[in-house]
Amino acid sequence: MDNLRCNRLTCRRVLTEKAVVPQQDLVDCANELFNASRLCPACDTSLTEPDDVVVCSLHPSNDYKTSVLSGLNPAIIVEICGRALSFWQYQVHQEHSFQQAVVRNLNEKNAQIQKDLNNVVREGS
Repeated sequence: MDNLRCNRLTCRRVLTEKAVVPQQDLVDCANELFNASRLCPACDTSLTEPDDVVVCSLHPSNDYKTSVLSGLNPAIIVEICGRALSFWQYQVHQEHSFQQAVVRNLNEKNAQIQKDLNNVVREGS
């Protein structure tokens, strides 16, 4: 998976510039989803703390990348990297689950079309 996608099933757009990152989910449709309820759309967790939802740039500048971790203990940097990898793993899992649902839906539609075709052929014989 090269791109992050909005986890909202009615959207699924590729995120190109920014992402809204709750503790464990990513949603591009942030205004609609977070303004009223402040609930994570993936798990319905209440997002009450100011840092529960963070807008992050998907293309940070070199200056930002240099300064954001500067001065931190290497153990903290490794922990941050681990969380970032977990986030991407979650996103890959979400995309895989979405694609499985699409395939199941298409297989069901195909089976129904095949059944309808067989009925038409039988009636025409």
